[in-house]
Amino acid sequence: MFLRRVTIAEQTATHLREGFRTGRWSGTLPGELRLANELDISPQTLRTALRQLEAEGIVVSHGRGCQRTIVDLSNTHRALRIGILIHDVPLNTHTQDGMVQQIKQDLESAGHIVFLTRKSQVGLQHNLQRIQSMLAKTPADAWIISSGSLQVLEWFSSQPLPCLALYGRAEGLSIARTGPDKIPAYQAAVRQLIELGHHRIVLIVRSARRKPTLGQLESTFLNELSNHGITTGDYNLPDWKETPEGFHSLLKKLFHSTPPTALIVDEEPRMLAAMQFLLRHGIKVPEQVSLVATDDNSLSWCHPTFAHMTWDTKQSLRRIVRWAAAVGKGRNDCTTINYPAKFISGGSIGPAPQRSTTI
Repeated sequence: MFLRRVTIAEQTATHLREGFRTGRWSGTLPGELRLANELDISPQTLRTALRQLEAEGIVVSHGRGCQRTIVDLSNTHRALRIGILIHDVPLNTHTQDGMVQQIKQDLESAGHIVFLTRKSQVGLQHNLQRIQSMLAKTPADAWIISSGSLQVLEWFSSQPLPCLALYGRAEGLSIARTGPDKIPAYQAAVRQLIELGHHRIVLIVRSARRKPTLGQLESTFLNELSNHGITTGDYNLPDWKETPEGFHSLLKKLFHSTPPTALIVDEEPRMLAAMQFLLRHGIKVPEQVSLVATDDNSLSWCHPTFAHMTWDTKQSLRRIVRWAAAVGKGRNDCTTINYPAKFISGGSIGPAPQRSTTI
C-alpha cells in the first residue's frame, strides 16, 4: 500500500480549518509572522498551509502585505457525502490504491464524509447494470469514479448528481475530469524506441481503454507508429482476457513466433507480471526486449532508472478538493483539468536486438 506521511503544513491547514469552524479565527487572519508565532511553526510552513486553504477556497489572498480573508462557509458551503467508485482494488485499507486513499484523506480534512464502494468495477465485471444496482443502494451527494470505462462515465454524465472522473475515458463527456495528460509522454516514448531501431512495439492496456472505440492514448500510440512508416494492427494493440491467466497467455503468444522488441505496459500490476514472465523465461531487459511503464508507482527504487511516465499527483489532489468545494456551494463544475505527464527514459530500454527472442 502507498502511505504518505502527513506534513506539518498539512497538519497546520487542518488545524486552521478547525479553528475557522469553531470561530477561533474569523473575518481576517492575523499577519503571517504573528500567526506563525501563535502556532509555533515557521513562516514558510504557514505560507504552504495557507496556499492549500486558498486553493480550497477557504481563505482569500488580497496581495502582498495584506491580511487574508476567511471565507464564511456557514451559508455557502456544506459538507458532502462523497462516494468513490473504485476500479480494481479490494475494499481493504491494507491494499487500497494510494491515490484513492489520499483523496479520501484530503476530502475528509476539508470536512466531507467520504466512503469507498463495497465492490469495484472489476469485481462487478464492468457490468453497467450491476454498477447501477449497487449505486442505487448507496446514497451520496457526489461521486468520484476511478479509471472508469467510457460506458460507465457516459452513464454518470447523464445523471443529476455531480461527478468527477479520476483518470478514465471522459473525453467529450459533460463531466469533471482530472488526471495526467499522457499524450506527449506516449509520443516521446514511441519516438525514442523507434530511434533505437524498434519496429515491433506492443502496447498492453485493459479492454476499457480499447473498447468500444480506442481511447486517445491508444490512438496516439498507433498514429505515432504510422507516422514513422510502421504498419499497425492488432499485434501492436492486442486483445486479451482481463485475468492473470489471460495476461500470461497473451505474453506467451507474443513471444512464441514474432516477439516484440519493446513492450509498453499500462498500470503497475501488469508491469510487475510482465517482469516476472520475462525473468521466468530468461528474457533479458533491455538486451532482448525494452520495457516502458506508463506509471511510476513502485519504480523509483529501480537502479538504473526504469523507463516510465510521471506527473505531479498533488495537482490532481488539489483539483479534487476544489471541485468538492464548488459542489458544496451549489456550483456544477464539469471542467476537464489534466496535468502534463512526461516520459522519463531509463535503463529498461535499449537498442532493438538483432535477433528475435522466442520461447
